[in-house]
Amino acid sequence: MTKYETYSKQTSFDVPKTMQALIAKGAGFENLEVATVPVPQPGPNQLLARVDAAGVCTSIIKLVEQGDKHTFINGWDLAKNPVILGDEGAVTLVKIGDNLKSQYKTGQRFAIQPAVAVPPINHRERYKDAGQGMLKCAVGYTLGGNLAQYILIQEEVLKGQCLLELPTDDMAYFAVSMAEPISCIYSAQERNYHIIKNGPHAQRVPQLGLLPKGVAVVVGAGAMGRMHAELALRFSPRALIISDLQQGRLDEAMATIGEKAKAKGTKLICVLPDKLAETVKAESNGLGADDIILAVGVNPVQQNALTLLGPGGVANLFGGLPRGKHMLEVDALAVHYQEIKLVGSSGGDPSDMSATLKAIANKDIDAGNYIAAVGSLDNAIDVLKMIKEAKVDGKAMLYPNIKHTPLKNVKYWDKAGEIEFLNERLA
Repeated sequence: MTKYETYSKQTSFDVPKTMQALIAKGAGFENLEVATVPVPQPGPNQLLARVDAAGVCTSIIKLVEQGDKHTFINGWDLAKNPVILGDEGAVTLVKIGDNLKSQYKTGQRFAIQPAVAVPPINHRERYKDAGQGMLKCAVGYTLGGNLAQYILIQEEVLKGQCLLELPTDDMAYFAVSMAEPISCIYSAQERNYHIIKNGPHAQRVPQLGLLPKGVAVVVGAGAMGRMHAELALRFSPRALIISDLQQGRLDEAMATIGEKAKAKGTKLICVLPDKLAETVKAESNGLGADDIILAVGVNPVQQNALTLLGPGGVANLFGGLPRGKHMLEVDALAVHYQEIKLVGSSGGDPSDMSATLKAIANKDIDAGNYIAAVGSLDNAIDVLKMIKEAKVDGKAMLYPNIKHTPLKNVKYWDKAGEIEFLNERLA
C-alpha cells in the first residue's frame, strides 16, 4: 500500500507521548509558538483524535490581539495554561474513553463544529468568575484546537453534538476542514428570507435563502465573497452580480464559477464598484436587487449598498464592521414602503456544518477553489502573519502529521493533489 493508503485506512494507532502544536501563551505574536507538548490522554468520557488537516482561520488574529480578554478565553491565564489554537480541522479517532467504547471506534473520521453551545465543564476554575454566565465555549480557544497533531475531544463537544459524521468516508481531508468556514456562509445565506405571496388571496409564506430567479449581489470578491457567490448558485438567481475594487479578484471569480453559473441558467456579471449601481438597475429592470451579501467590512461600502435594494430586498451584513465604525443609517421609508430587510449572523451551528459537509460532497460548492497554500504545521505562525498583512487570498491548509514542508502556493486543490502530496510528505 502507498503511504496515503496506510495512513487513511489505519484503525490501530501507536500514539506518541508528545506532539507538535500551535500554542498561545498570551496576547501578541511573540506569545505564539509551535511547541512540543504532551499528547492529551482522554478521560472516560473523552476521545483523542489525529488531526489530518487544519485550516488557519482569520478569527485567530483576534485571539492573538486580545489574549485573555477574548470572549472565548474569558480570563483564562494563558501564560499559566497555554491553549492550542485552530478551529478548523478534519480528524480521525485514535483513542476512545472507557465510557464511550460502545459508541465510537478508532479509525472513524469526523468534523468538529468549533462553536460549542454548552457552558464550560472542564477547568471552570480557570475562567473569570469560574465561568459564571458563560453559555458557550470554543474549540481552538479553551477547548484544544486543530493546529496540532492530535486533538482532545472533550465532554463539551460531545454534549453540544458538535462531533459530526461525514456524509461519505472518502471525503478529502482538506474538504472536511473547509466545512467550517463554508458553514458560516451557509448559515448566513439562511438568514436571508423572502415573503412569498402567489396571488391576491394567497397566504404569505416565508422562504429562507436567496430569492430564486431573483437578482443577487455579492459585494467583495475575496475568498469568502467568492464562496458566497458559488453557494448562492444553489438558489439559481437569474442574475448574480459580483463587485470588488480589484479586477484580479473579479477575474478569479469568473474563472472559478463562470461555467457553473451558466449551467444553472444564471447570468454572472463581475463589475468594479463604479459600475455596480447601473448594473443592478439594468438587470433588475430598475427595481433594485433582491439580495445583497456584503462580504466586506467597510462602513461606506455597506451604507451605499443599502440604496441598491429593491422591494422586499434583503441586505446581509456578513462582513463585520469594526467597533467605532459600526453604525449604519437605515432609510425608514424604504423599510416601510419597500419592505427592505437587514439580516446578519456571526457563524454557524452543528446543523449548518452538517448541511455544508453534504453540500461539499454533492458539489454544490468546490472547496478546492478556495485553497491558496498547503504545508506542514510549522508554517502556522507565518500563515497568521500573512493573513494579518492581507498577503493570502484564500485558505492555507496545513497537514499536522507530515514532515516539514515549506508553504506551497496553489491555484486549486483536490483529492488527487492531496493524495499525491501526502504520499510525498508522510513519514
